[in-house]
Amino acid sequence: MSEKFYITTPIYYVNAEPHIGHAYTTIVADVLNRFYKLCGLETFFLTGTDEHGDKIVTAAENSGQTPKEYVDRISGMFQDLWPRLNITNSAFIRTTDPHHQETVRNILSLVKEKDDIYFSEYEGLYCFGCERFYTEKELVDGKCPDHRTEPDVIKEANYFFRMSRYQEWLVEHITENPEFIRPERYRNEVLSFLSEPLEDLCISRPKSRLTWGITLPFDEDFVTYVWFDALINYVSALGYPEGELFNRFWPYAQHTIAKDILKPHGIYWPCMLKSAGIEPYRHLNVHGYWNIDAGKMSKSVGNVVDPLSLVDIYGVDPFRYFVMREMAFGLDSEFSEKALVQRLNADLANDLGNLVSRSLTMVHKYFDGVLPDAGPSGEEDEALRNSAIELVEIYHRHMKKMAFHKALMAVWEVISDVNKYIDVMAPWVLAKSDPERLKTVICHIYESLRIVAGLVWPFIPTSAEKIQEQLGLKRRGENCHLEDLKKWGLEKPAHPILKAPGLFPRIDVKKKEQQAPPAAKKEKLKKPKTDETENLGVISFKDFQKLDLRIGVIMAVEEIPGSKKLLKLTVDMGEERTVVAGIKGHYEKEKLPGMQVLLLANLEPAKLMGIESQGMLLAAGDQDGLHLMTPDSETTPGARVK
Repeated sequence: MSEKFYITTPIYYVNAEPHIGHAYTTIVADVLNRFYKLCGLETFFLTGTDEHGDKIVTAAENSGQTPKEYVDRISGMFQDLWPRLNITNSAFIRTTDPHHQETVRNILSLVKEKDDIYFSEYEGLYCFGCERFYTEKELVDGKCPDHRTEPDVIKEANYFFRMSRYQEWLVEHITENPEFIRPERYRNEVLSFLSEPLEDLCISRPKSRLTWGITLPFDEDFVTYVWFDALINYVSALGYPEGELFNRFWPYAQHTIAKDILKPHGIYWPCMLKSAGIEPYRHLNVHGYWNIDAGKMSKSVGNVVDPLSLVDIYGVDPFRYFVMREMAFGLDSEFSEKALVQRLNADLANDLGNLVSRSLTMVHKYFDGVLPDAGPSGEEDEALRNSAIELVEIYHRHMKKMAFHKALMAVWEVISDVNKYIDVMAPWVLAKSDPERLKTVICHIYESLRIVAGLVWPFIPTSAEKIQEQLGLKRRGENCHLEDLKKWGLEKPAHPILKAPGLFPRIDVKKKEQQAPPAAKKEKLKKPKTDETENLGVISFKDFQKLDLRIGVIMAVEEIPGSKKLLKLTVDMGEERTVVAGIKGHYEKEKLPGMQVLLLANLEPAKLMGIESQGMLLAAGDQDGLHLMTPDSETTPGARVK
């Protein structure tokens, strides 16, 4: 059986309209789906909507509609959104679909036959926002961690799934398959939860309280708990149990979710699959939150961002590029429209767009749009060639690990290399002094662009295909496989190279700021007059143990526009962190990558220049400036300081 790829998003709950969180998760799945197409795999990409439960009834009542009218309307919004974001899903499932409801009832019957479902009375803490029971330990200050509300105490008779029966198996499965839940921090979170006795799962709601749901096949007075219903979509959409799609794609299944639904997907779902006799999925890919003003973006809190409003202003590809480049998968990220504009202007307009424009203009100016044959290569040519070909492997490695921002960083390093190559080679000079040498230079620029266009296609498909068209390539989009990109000079233009209109119009920041309401003036903090070390006091060893000091390696360094002191660092400490450090001017930016540093890992995140800093580098200061604390010998990233 040849390798295939099956990717899903969660099915989105339709108690409110879609927002940037839904868009990000689905774009991630789309990028992965496109990437594996480039790898030559047959793929299947599923998304959809979750349409049962208490919150749907409440939302429908508030809108003056029946539940069915309401879910039809909101589900339609999701279905309309995906083409607007250039998302190419293979199927869209709704939990109100008859075939899904039938599959849910069949699996319920199967699980009950195994004696994994029983009837009992239960009293617990119930969050209506999450539509699930919480334990005291899971609450934060007595409140739901997501909705920040106190749960209700509910006592009622219901059906329960013997989830506890599968706890030992699940721990063993996760331990033996370290890539089952990724990144590692979420694998560890699930294992930490499973270190305590696992409670059985309430999987029904009495019709006396809720009628909008799938009726249990063995009791007409109850409907199915929304999470037991919703999770089954991943197999019902494939025609479980005998469907051809199920047999073809389920062995390669992986899910992509946000961290707020880790428990249902990382615990409930594997146990359900085990009980039903279905092999568990391959991977659960978990990403962080989009934050605004250091708080989680949430429809229940009311601080969501409409993706369509951003797409209408900036375009689809810039929006897709921004969310994939800005967030390190697995970590939280701060949403900022200002940062989006900066990425558009700097990365897309200045770097990529300008490179394409100046390169193709030269082909027209010096060779009437016809790519010449290359002559002998020199040292500079070979360096660029090797860099571009090596990029394909680096990109492949990062994409397999869900390190999308690293894959894009690697691509942009080669884009920078090509721009520098043009500046050094000075084709405008060669056109007069050495026309034969010019041919070789132009061909190396062309080939580098061919590789870059192929690699950015999963992220910015429309722009990538425009570049490929302008280059005269027959192999475009998913037909331009990674193996093809490794072959230098594989494809000659099928037609004269086209002139390149601007791909990414720049945003006039000053004009945009003038149109926006003036920002509130921030009061400057006064420096304390007392000595820094005054009244520090003595701490106990117990207090010292609260500090999570770890060894990290600086992986990448970025300038922060408008800041004289701060640099944005990507630090590997077993997991990637974004750290904003005031070391600009003390260290040369180019010498920082690869340096091992000491990091305070459990410092409360702070927003600096619109960027969330997720830790602090330790440094000493004297009359000679700042000195970063480093280990005296190479140490494993993530190693704890004891």
